[in-house]
Amino acid sequence: MYYRDCKKEDFYYESIQVKVIKSGYYSFRVSGAIDPYGSIYNNKFNPLDPSENLLDQGYAHYSDMQLKLDIHLDVDIIYVLVITTFDSIETGKFLINVLGENEVILDRLSTPVNIQLRYSLKLTDDSPTYYRDCQVPQCHYETLQIHVNTTGLYVLWSESNINAYGYIYKNDFNPLKPSENLLLSHGDPEQSSCVIGDQCNFYIKGIGLTLDDILRDELERNTVLNNQSFSIKLSAGLTIIMFVAGLINSILSFITFQSKDSQQVGCGMYLLASSITSLLAISMFIIKFWFVVLTHINASTSMSILRGGCASIEPILKLFLYLDGWLNACVAVERAVLIFKGVKFDKKKSKSIARRTILILPFCIFGTLIHELAFRRLFVYETAPDTVDTSMTNEDTIKRYVSCITQYSPSVQDYNTAVLFFHLVGPFIVNLFSALFIIFGGAHQRSMARTNQSFKEHVQEQFREHKQLIISPIVLLILSIPRLIISLLPGCAKTSENLWLYLGAYFISFTPSMLIFLIFVFPSELYMKAFKQSLIRIRKRTPP
Repeated sequence: MYYRDCKKEDFYYESIQVKVIKSGYYSFRVSGAIDPYGSIYNNKFNPLDPSENLLDQGYAHYSDMQLKLDIHLDVDIIYVLVITTFDSIETGKFLINVLGENEVILDRLSTPVNIQLRYSLKLTDDSPTYYRDCQVPQCHYETLQIHVNTTGLYVLWSESNINAYGYIYKNDFNPLKPSENLLLSHGDPEQSSCVIGDQCNFYIKGIGLTLDDILRDELERNTVLNNQSFSIKLSAGLTIIMFVAGLINSILSFITFQSKDSQQVGCGMYLLASSITSLLAISMFIIKFWFVVLTHINASTSMSILRGGCASIEPILKLFLYLDGWLNACVAVERAVLIFKGVKFDKKKSKSIARRTILILPFCIFGTLIHELAFRRLFVYETAPDTVDTSMTNEDTIKRYVSCITQYSPSVQDYNTAVLFFHLVGPFIVNLFSALFIIFGGAHQRSMARTNQSFKEHVQEQFREHKQLIISPIVLLILSIPRLIISLLPGCAKTSENLWLYLGAYFISFTPSMLIFLIFVFPSELYMKAFKQSLIRIRKRTPP
């Protein structure tokens, strides 16, 4: 039996070797109890690739006319005539007549299948599972190691009461990378080439891109950092630089905003809290980076460490990152309210609102992320030991593959997508409208009070007067755009093809956490004055 075409239907066939005594045109006539379908091949016929070496083919479907093939054949060349049926799974007798000037020698090639091995397996609920492709998650599977003594053509097939799929891999099968080392597949599944990282699962169908997804393909197992790819070494250097810059930024910002002069209104209190959360965010960022790198490099990492890091690091990192973004959004809102109310602005009420917001905001954000703690888990797979090469121990041949994945139901996935969208787009929108209101809202109020100037002149004046209030929201908007773009990518994305695009966007998304001093303190005369006064007080307390 073989597959005659791409429809994946089984056909019985007979193959006949054809040899001519003299070159010339020959006519093959096939008749019998079947609807014959004939093909002629040059040199050999490969049932696993029926289009290879094909010279001509023809058929007679529901017709009184016999199958007719007219073809020019050359001497000293072996041809193969393959006879099958028009419809699949049909059998019956047939007769071949060959017309030509000289004798034609026909030798039957087809022989009964010589079964070398039978093996029984059963898929149960206890069988391991993997993500076969982007469309079919959590498939139960079994693996068999195959060794052949003689190179040649082999046919493997299964008979079962389930809709089975089969795959043959060279050297090794990695369930986290089901397309890696794949030689041949049966059943024609719809393979997806758009995979984030190694693991294709429901999590990547929404929005969100983690460092694991970006770096996993770049990391070499059991290889020291010096021998890793340039992208990994450069990322490690950038991570250290960003942590040092973030540490300096947080220290300088804390020195500025812990002063009472900087806390006259709620903005100073938000920025004091932001100087702390930014340090926590950049600290979790470097922890996340080295956890991903070291656990992928070192295959013997404790499973308890892997489970703990998988469940906690990413949600905690998101908590601090989102908290920092919302605190900066609170600053933008209060500045817009300050412009709107002017002299009627209540400083005491502003500080009271800021205290309550700083206290409640972390719990609100954590509440939206708590589902990740429940749905994040490790996917673990260990290869079977090599039973052929007795010179190698099990420790040498067994490989362990581990990946941190999420498994969401459709309803939870929709909720997760909404949460990510809210935390990424929310501060973005707040900063945008606050910046616009600071410029145009203030200009509108002044144009109503002073009619001797045009609205455009008021906008220009407002910009000159409050440019330090406008710089920070605009910079935060610009720095948020790359993370927003990569987080809103629909469906799957192949990070290996645009590694530096994704890696650069991911790193840039953490720069707001290390630029608070430059964005909020440096352009402001009030905050710079408070910073200098705090430095003077520190010097006086420090003994010479």
